[in-house]
Amino acid sequence: MPCTIILGTQWGDEGKGKVIDFLTDAADVVVRYQGGGNAGHTVEVGKDKFVLHLVPSGALRDDKACVIGNGVVVDPPELLKEIKDLEDKGRNMTGRLFVSDLAHVTLPYHRTLDKYAEDRLEKSRKIGTTGRGIGPTYADKFGRTGIRMGDLLDEKVFTEKVRRNLAEKNTLFRDFYKAAEMTEDGILEEYRSYIPRIRGFITDTVALLRDFRAKGKRILMEGAQGTLLDVDFGTYPFVTTSNPTAGGACTGTGLPPNSIDRIVGVTKAYTTRVGGGPLPTLLPPEEEVDLRNEGKEFGATTGRPRSCGWFDAMVVRRAAAINGLTELAVTKLDVLDKLPKIKVCTGYRFGGELLAEFPNRLEILEKCEPVYEEFPGWEEDTTGVRQWNKLPASARSYLEAIEKMVGVRISLVTVGPERDAAITR
Repeated sequence: MPCTIILGTQWGDEGKGKVIDFLTDAADVVVRYQGGGNAGHTVEVGKDKFVLHLVPSGALRDDKACVIGNGVVVDPPELLKEIKDLEDKGRNMTGRLFVSDLAHVTLPYHRTLDKYAEDRLEKSRKIGTTGRGIGPTYADKFGRTGIRMGDLLDEKVFTEKVRRNLAEKNTLFRDFYKAAEMTEDGILEEYRSYIPRIRGFITDTVALLRDFRAKGKRILMEGAQGTLLDVDFGTYPFVTTSNPTAGGACTGTGLPPNSIDRIVGVTKAYTTRVGGGPLPTLLPPEEEVDLRNEGKEFGATTGRPRSCGWFDAMVVRRAAAINGLTELAVTKLDVLDKLPKIKVCTGYRFGGELLAEFPNRLEILEKCEPVYEEFPGWEEDTTGVRQWNKLPASARSYLEAIEKMVGVRISLVTVGPERDAAITR
């Protein structure tokens, strides 16, 4: 059975959680394929507001299986807290949440290393990490010293790996960061207490997904962050430490490329980013504050204010090409409802020349001048609209212009945070 990938086309925070929740109605299985607790998907269902960091958004629909794939890094206490929060709100996860035994474990020394590494950077070079240990966990994974979820099920293996890794980390803490060492007993005691509660969720998800596919189950693969935060294709070094792009969906789940027939790119009707790094279409301070407040643009994980700018077609075109997007979902159109004029960045100038491609080098991107096309606003409330042809004419023209610039058809538009505040096309 074919699979659908849903991913971000900007710097993350595009509203993927709501789109995933909306499209999950037509799926049987929802799989998270990369990232860790540094991601936050916010979904409002009735009077309840859910902020999910590790558990796939399919958790909000009781008949969906939820899988945390091998490409995700898992912090056990955070996962258990999330499960409890969901169950406290009536979402039972037993028997429908499955965690890959190949997923790597975030441990206390990863969080500490994350904080120390960020603190050492000059202000202009700070990545803006969430401090949750994601980067150091992936570093251990690729350094072949990581601890996987399956290791938690064998106390002897887990103890030996913690002991070996902590010897190395304590050398860093003591000699490089001039900080206190961490104790092996404290870590082992804490994490042993999680194992009885998490054991029942850990399984071979590669085999599980293969079985789901053989049975004709409809599988939706959910990415965290966004294309411009991809460690290979993003605005390096101001990126995350995984691959949020479509290729990451295959390596992060074990599902083969020929199983995928639909790739939905999620984009805001404008542009935002959290953390360090350039944002070419950044608004002037007063306009940025107005848009941020109107869109409630504060990080779901950190609460930090997001940088806000006009829609950037250069960015989303790059995402469309890298991911092979088959359709676009545009979120937060309603945030622009009050604006009399709206701009779209159609390209960049650098050194007096119009660039044909999004620049790979940060030194060039930081000096690019955006080229804008201006559109009339609609100055009407769109939050109650549920049909494409009921949108104000100027709103449709704006969306059709985005569609043409990016070269991908828009299939979904959201006009509010509520589950049903969406227009399918």
